[in-house]
Amino acid sequence: MKIVHVSQPVDAGVAAVVLALAVDQRARGWQVDIVCPPSGWLVDRARECGLRTHPWRAGRQPGVRSVAETASLRALLRRLGPDVVHLHSSKAGLAGRLALRGRTPTIFQPHMWSFQSLRGPLRRLCLGWEKAASRWTHQLVCVSDDELAAGRAAGVSAPAEVVCNGVDTDRLRPADRAAARGRLGLPEDAPLAVCVGRLAQFKGQDQLLTAWPSVLAAVPHARVVIVGDGPMGPVWRAEHPVARDDSVLWWGHGDAAAEFYAAADVVVLPSRAEGMALVPLEAMACGRPVVAFDVGGVRQSVGDAGAVVSPGDTLALAAAVAARLADPELAAAEGSRGRRRAVDLFDQSRVGDQFALLVDKLVGDQPSEPT
Repeated sequence: MKIVHVSQPVDAGVAAVVLALAVDQRARGWQVDIVCPPSGWLVDRARECGLRTHPWRAGRQPGVRSVAETASLRALLRRLGPDVVHLHSSKAGLAGRLALRGRTPTIFQPHMWSFQSLRGPLRRLCLGWEKAASRWTHQLVCVSDDELAAGRAAGVSAPAEVVCNGVDTDRLRPADRAAARGRLGLPEDAPLAVCVGRLAQFKGQDQLLTAWPSVLAAVPHARVVIVGDGPMGPVWRAEHPVARDDSVLWWGHGDAAAEFYAAADVVVLPSRAEGMALVPLEAMACGRPVVAFDVGGVRQSVGDAGAVVSPGDTLALAAAVAARLADPELAAAEGSRGRRRAVDLFDQSRVGDQFALLVDKLVGDQPSEPT
């Protein structure tokens, strides 16, 4: 089996999924190649794992460069000659399906639909594209029931399966809170909330900042660590009224996410939109409770391992965070349930098995014919 993964994101959740799948598929004896921009976490880690990467100079946003990006991707795929192409996220989904037009069995995995974070004319354009591109999508893979429902509601008609995201529950395990805080230089006795993610509008860290004064009113000595960087970081740090409070620590990019989960009393996901975020799954694997807004995939992932509140309701978010900071027994019980849930439902090995079955079926049962 020769499979090529195509991804524009080279960091954060999408990159982690690509790497995990590529490692799993190579272990199955497949020939695996990754096409992505020439530098970043995914490239570095792929090389460490002995995986082949091929440079594709693609930006995150669509635009006039998309024509050249599509042409270069077409040439790369023609040279690699894969049996299956797996396109990850919106830019690869755009360029890859335009380049292939159904001539090679094609998997598209949105990792959250592009139209879910857009408004106005661009949203309508993306909706129209996704409907049309169904003809060139042999297999749509959604990471949650919510993501599939959103696609169907938008008119996406491609054959689809739900394969929930997974995490390495052997590597991500409960660890000593005090020891983790000592290694990170965080206060040992402060009730601590942790938020991990790219600082982008749809990730919603500004909503957590808006909720934070209400948390402090209930738990005065609480602290929050915001781990990550991104385009909205400078804006929020400069303009949000809570950003400079002593209780808010802007950590920046951090590679050791497991250390932050271990240090946390509660992990917060304040996103405006998701497909199925990895952060709750990672936090649960580490035995920590999760508080999140009820966006795509969150209720399916978190279950009874924390609190899921109405999107945008910052007062409810604050109350749920404060409750777990003030009640260590509640937090510990939810963390234990989360650990069991992560192991039983979201272990990475299950994801690899599900994709192997999908790829085998796609190659064996579906002819590759242009439409």
